[in-house]
Amino acid sequence: MKIFGSVVSMIIAGLLIATPAAAEHVDKATQLRQDMRKLWTDHTVWTRDYIVAAVDDRPDAQAAANRLMKNQEDIGAAVAAYYGQPAGQQLTSLLKQHIAIAVDLIKAAKAGDQAAQKQASDKWQQNAVDIATFLSHANPNWPKDVLVNMMKMHLATTTDEVVARLKQDWEADVRAYDAVYSHILMMADALSDGIVKQFPEKFKAS
Repeated sequence: MKIFGSVVSMIIAGLLIATPAAAEHVDKATQLRQDMRKLWTDHTVWTRDYIVAAVDDRPDAQAAANRLMKNQEDIGAAVAAYYGQPAGQQLTSLLKQHIAIAVDLIKAAKAGDQAAQKQASDKWQQNAVDIATFLSHANPNWPKDVLVNMMKMHLATTTDEVVARLKQDWEADVRAYDAVYSHILMMADALSDGIVKQFPEKFKAS
């Protein structure tokens, strides 16, 4: 019994020593995931706010657009923490183009200008590829083809949201945003997981 008790004591002592370090590792990775989800949730929330305001000609459209642009700076700053300021600024620039093109696309769709809508849509698709290419070069855990598919799905779900709003199909509008939000959380988690895999030393206990 004494031997058994000693063994149990050693196991418990080992767990008590190991648990804080393990918890710290989990906390850092979990915090990154939470932060990334918050940033990309803001991206969809303020995009939706802008879509609603722009389609309805509400006076808060510009304020929503300004806040949306700030979100792109926030995402760029989060990336800069791991890849440096120039990389963060480059991503911010690409994401701001993503938003600016979306604004043009909404305006064209609302005006029924099919030529302008197609031009903006083509630019939007190319910008999505540019963002995916940039990220894939930064992190080998983010394959370009996977990122391209993710970005294009983001465009598709957002487009569904705009179309439903323009048609005043409120049930479809709700379903579209649910799809937007579900997809962006998956995308945020994929980005977080890639960072943790690329920089494991940053997520170890100090």
